[in-house]
Amino acid sequence: IQFSVGYNFQESTLTVKIMKAQELPAKDFSGTSDPFVKIYLLPDKKHKLETKVKRKNLNPHWNETFLFEGFPYEKVVQRVLYLQVLDYDRFSRNDPIGEVSIPLNKVDLTQMQTFWKDLKPCSDGSGSRGELLLSLCYNPSANSIVVNIIKARNLKAMDIGGTSDPYVKVWLMYKDKRVEKKKTVVMKRCLNPVFNESFAFDIPTERLRETTIVITVMDKDRLSRNDVIGKIYLSWKSGPGEVKHWKDMIARPRQAVAQWHQLKA
Repeated sequence: IQFSVGYNFQESTLTVKIMKAQELPAKDFSGTSDPFVKIYLLPDKKHKLETKVKRKNLNPHWNETFLFEGFPYEKVVQRVLYLQVLDYDRFSRNDPIGEVSIPLNKVDLTQMQTFWKDLKPCSDGSGSRGELLLSLCYNPSANSIVVNIIKARNLKAMDIGGTSDPYVKVWLMYKDKRVEKKKTVVMKRCLNPVFNESFAFDIPTERLRETTIVITVMDKDRLSRNDVIGKIYLSWKSGPGEVKHWKDMIARPRQAVAQWHQLKA
């Protein structure tokens, strides 16, 4: 994302200009996104400014200027400029695409400075989905993997009341096809649920390379469809934390190897 920032000492005003973004990931089924940017001066989360939504555009140009007025310079340098790019969704929550944060004490604000920054996956409260602790136990002689869903913490609140009714679905996939599904019980109104449920899957050793275990934390909804809170893909070839867990499991057969995982969109 490209943006610029500067401070006007005469008017005690911080100016933030959001120019454009490039090669954003597609968040919609149609293979595109409807991006917009939220601008915060952390730690203040209440006051935010937003750009317009650019429809169906992975390389949006905003060229919008925002003023934080009546802001003494000594206060400005204590703040962190935080930009969150989201995919606008008419029907549900807006999906975080990525974020950038810059401590303003690290920037020469006497003139407008322009930055090109890579977006990082969203980690702040509005983007974070929570974490799940689970263990994997591989038994080569029995050709099985036991997945123990232990507990979750800081799950994203999906209901109006600021809570969720979480449960966990575990899919065994082979060559991207669904083979078998298990699920935990639902924990009512709980963002730090303890499940302690184990599921055994038969997996011949020669299939391990092509196997993925997909773990989805869901929010049970009585009246409408259940919401996905976040997912974890465990295999040889998913993200670094997931691959580490998979390799640890294979290196330590017949032991339950536990690890925390950040839930992903």
